[in-house]
Amino acid sequence: MLSTPQVQRIYLDELGEAANNTFGLRIVQLIIEREETAVTSARELISQAREQITDTTTKREILELIETILVYKFTQLSREEIRQMFNFTETEFKQTRIYQSIKEEGVEEGEMIAKFAAVPRLLALGLTVEQIAQALELTVEQVQQASENQTN
Repeated sequence: MLSTPQVQRIYLDELGEAANNTFGLRIVQLIIEREETAVTSARELISQAREQITDTTTKREILELIETILVYKFTQLSREEIRQMFNFTETEFKQTRIYQSIKEEGVEEGEMIAKFAAVPRLLALGLTVEQIAQALELTVEQVQQASENQTN
């Protein structure tokens, strides 16, 4: 058995002023911070990261970590509210992981809408449900559903 402990338990809500001295601990403490003060703390952390961290990759990763914490903390906020919270320009915001994720979901949804919209036209051309499903990379059930939605 080892004589020195290998694990040290730290309670984030009991750190007090000690948390303010360590950048990393302040980021972690953001997880449990009240919503009323989390935005201000996050802005301070973002500002500090921008000023003090010179490595571009590390800076981006830290900003993404802060972003992720806030996105989970404030699930009801819109894209614009999140952009303003971070004080990002539109260009900076478009480079964030959350924006890229939203954009990807929008593209996928748009592709599905276009495929569903094509179903009635392809049926009118005489293609079978199976042929349409294969051509559009949909299931037969999805093609049938799109066909039914257009007739209703």
